[in-house]
Amino acid sequence: MAGESQEKPRMNFPFPYAPYPIQEEFMTKLYQVLERGKIGIFESPTGTGKSLSLICGALTWLRDFEEKKKQEEAQLLAGEINGKDTNKQLEKGSTESATSQLSTGEPDWITQFVQKKEERETTQRLKEEQIRKKKREERLEQIRHNVHLKYASKRKRNEEEEEMKQLLQLSQDILSNPSESGALEPLDQGEEELILAEYESDDEKKVGNRLSEAEEDDDIEEEHVTKIYYCSRTHSQLAQFVHEVQKSPFGKEIRLVSLGSRQNLCVNEEVRRMGAVQLINDRCMEMQKNKHEKKSTGEETEKKKTRASRTVCPFYSYEHMQFLRDEVLVQVKDIEQLVTLGKELKACPYYGSRYAIPAAQLVILPYQMLLRDATRSASGIKLKDQVVIIDEAHNLIDTITGIYSAQVNGSQLCCAHSQLLQYMERYRKRLKAKNLMYIKQILFLLERFVIVLGGNVNQNPKTQNILEAGVELKSINDFLFQCQIDNINLFKVQHYCEKSLISRKLFGFVERYGAAGALKIRKADQKSGLQNFLETLNKRQGKEAIPQDASEEAEDDQPKMASPLMHIEGFLAALTNANQDGRVILSKQGTLALSSLKFLLLNPAVHFAQVLKECRAVIIAGGTMQPIADFREQLLQSAGASADRIEEFSCGHVIPPDNILPIILCSGPSNQQLEFTYEKRGLPQMMEETGRILCNLCNIVPGGMVCFFPSYEYEKQVYMHWGKTGLLTQLAAKKKIFQEPKRANQVEQVLAEYAKCIKRCNQTVGPMTGALLFSVVGGKMSEGINFSDDLGRCVIMVGMPYPNIKSPELQEKIAYLDKTMPKAAGQAPGRTLIDNLCMKAVNQSIGRAIRHQKDFASIVLLDHRYSRPAIFNKLPQWIKSQTQVKAGFGPAFAALRKVSPKPDSARLQVNYME
Repeated sequence: MAGESQEKPRMNFPFPYAPYPIQEEFMTKLYQVLERGKIGIFESPTGTGKSLSLICGALTWLRDFEEKKKQEEAQLLAGEINGKDTNKQLEKGSTESATSQLSTGEPDWITQFVQKKEERETTQRLKEEQIRKKKREERLEQIRHNVHLKYASKRKRNEEEEEMKQLLQLSQDILSNPSESGALEPLDQGEEELILAEYESDDEKKVGNRLSEAEEDDDIEEEHVTKIYYCSRTHSQLAQFVHEVQKSPFGKEIRLVSLGSRQNLCVNEEVRRMGAVQLINDRCMEMQKNKHEKKSTGEETEKKKTRASRTVCPFYSYEHMQFLRDEVLVQVKDIEQLVTLGKELKACPYYGSRYAIPAAQLVILPYQMLLRDATRSASGIKLKDQVVIIDEAHNLIDTITGIYSAQVNGSQLCCAHSQLLQYMERYRKRLKAKNLMYIKQILFLLERFVIVLGGNVNQNPKTQNILEAGVELKSINDFLFQCQIDNINLFKVQHYCEKSLISRKLFGFVERYGAAGALKIRKADQKSGLQNFLETLNKRQGKEAIPQDASEEAEDDQPKMASPLMHIEGFLAALTNANQDGRVILSKQGTLALSSLKFLLLNPAVHFAQVLKECRAVIIAGGTMQPIADFREQLLQSAGASADRIEEFSCGHVIPPDNILPIILCSGPSNQQLEFTYEKRGLPQMMEETGRILCNLCNIVPGGMVCFFPSYEYEKQVYMHWGKTGLLTQLAAKKKIFQEPKRANQVEQVLAEYAKCIKRCNQTVGPMTGALLFSVVGGKMSEGINFSDDLGRCVIMVGMPYPNIKSPELQEKIAYLDKTMPKAAGQAPGRTLIDNLCMKAVNQSIGRAIRHQKDFASIVLLDHRYSRPAIFNKLPQWIKSQTQVKAGFGPAFAALRKVSPKPDSARLQVNYME
């Protein structure tokens, strides 16, 4: 049936308007890849309606698949097909045991018995599933149309809210009146929560249901329907995709759920105020643990009294989260709408949205939630026989590498050791044996890491000079042997850190006694030196110990870390990778504080293999996917995907060919050859030639121009040189100059001023024709920023942004690829990697200009090396097909004048400046 439909010359896809031919081609190819269970690499330039093509193509396939499955199930249940056909359907349903027994030569009566048994089980399973489906559909239909049901549930929630307030008040009363004194010295108010609970090892621990409250509910046992998991890099991109779904023909009928991090979905203000991602995660899990503990029975009275003082989350209510689940499935909602709903229903959106996963047809989630094994498992994401679409996937390899890499410095190691040691001394008498054992193991690990860096854990890392500065690269096993920790089971230590929430407890300990700069300790504890330690800790590690302000996070553009131990846990987890898949980089730089240990993942395919193995089909899509060879060889084939399972599709742009003019410029106005190698780009004549090119372009290009430099340092060097030679003044006479800021929180302001200037110049007649923005490849404006229309009539790329070849990480990656990958077209894999990294960055930057069908722009690549076939072929097809190579500046200048609309004669300078 599917085979016949995909052979039709033209398929009909529901679409909000008449699709472009390239969109129809995209959707048809997407449908075929999903139907055949393949892996597709799809490239569709921004402005071609990629999101809508993905939505309408994939959901059309899902609709047809569900209809076909429904018909087959109906035939099975009605008994309308004969035994032979039944067996065929059973085989399709992955029941292969009967076939295997036939091949073993079993007697016919045994084979028939097995087949009949499997047929009965399949039929029974289908009946149960249909009952659950019917029950779910009836419930959702009620919620859609029965307003009274909503009001009834709201009244019930209001009553429960009053009860909740009384419980919270009771909890506060208990906190203000500590329990009777026991054998141990009483603790300060609230200090009980800082002490680690008794830890059970893996062998002793009974694995319970994570959602034990829901054991009796049918829906928790509900099988996952066939669904599409769609993931992208940022929450804003995911929200934009959800809005596209809402506008699509499928917006009213699709069951969609948006998943996100606790940081984005938490509605508990007490937890949200903690700021740091890891702190929010740990506090949330701790509150859950307290709630589950309160439900336990058979515990001694003293423990029950202790638990009564622990805080639980008022939003973690199973019944309320079921209401939220149903509301989510009834109507498409993005993350913001989900949070608003959670506040209204007094239900946790983070956990409530997870309840909706089994019945959802489309699940929207960020990269990290899909690509990390542990997060998938914790979130209830099951990929078996499902479809995964990874959008904005141009940096997928780097993303996986980043997720599984980790780095710690000497300051963090010393600080974590000091904190943990003082914590152990403070609560030694209250900690159980297993807790003490693991804490001592962690202390030993931290001490050995510091020794390997050439330092002493008991001294100030900022004043410890490292005698032998340099960089060493070690395999994981060699590093463990050098540290003398090869006898420690890092898997168990990692598991202990995760389950005990030790970093959360440690942060609470430091925050409690260190934030005010003074300790409320008893005389018996004064000899421990805790006060001195924490006072120095505040001065030395304030940024790590105390949650930072949101503005500081934005400036640094890095996630806030709650405590150094949380950072170190990531490094310990990284060390559990297979020896051949990663390297440890020991960087000794002057002092211990500046020295670091970094785990570098060399083989991202090992963490992507499970996704490819479980999924029915995987789609990797992006606006600019070239060079595609990296995805095919380093990620897909290395993960075990066969060459015949991989399909590639690249479509052109919707703009007319005359609306874009890419030019490779080999020399400037004074015939200076353009070759921006690291050795030549700093030469005065090279920088001056670049300035003359820009001056000429400013005379003929209206509106905005964006000039990309390989690095911030080179952009600063050129800017200062032009200031001395007067070229900057000449440029400023035609275009107001803006520079990309290094701080993320200043980008919006600079872009707003840039846009205002261009708009003002368009509305007035004068010598100023627009604005010129100096940006950096790989910076804040090379991805995710649209320079459409007058914001980017010309994009200039100065040189080729090759990565730093002297980087130890890059050198190790090159060595790994040369060792494990075959040569391609006579070129070593390491050399290909360098070219690909460069061109991937170039393609992302130059794709910023053309954003819709009526847009037009020119692209100027300043370096003759772009004309080399190996480099030229790595440009996106829609750009490459229109690219002209110009040996001299004169012909290039003439061609560029034709692209821009003719301005007033007063603004046009016919002859270019030499």
